[in-house]
Amino acid sequence: MELWGLFNPDEDVSWQHKALCAQTDPEAFFPEKGGSTRDAKKVCAECEVREQCLKWAIDHDERFGIWGGMSERERRRYKKEHGKERA
Repeated sequence: MELWGLFNPDEDVSWQHKALCAQTDPEAFFPEKGGSTRDAKKVCAECEVREQCLKWAIDHDERFGIWGGMSERERRRYKKEHGKERA
């Protein structure tokens, strides 16, 4: 499998440097199974790039962690409700 094809160099990810999580303990965004997501979601709630982050996670089928204020389970539900389920 060629990994280079997984990356899109034309994709705009300039929003990432504005993300509040970049200045926070990353473990808060990737809790152990059953661990609290409250602290991560509080950070997301105040973040100016929350929408871009959530869109990125959904578009890239991110399966781990809190992205844009949503857990993987919440993102799956969101995709189903908004017709963004992958074929």
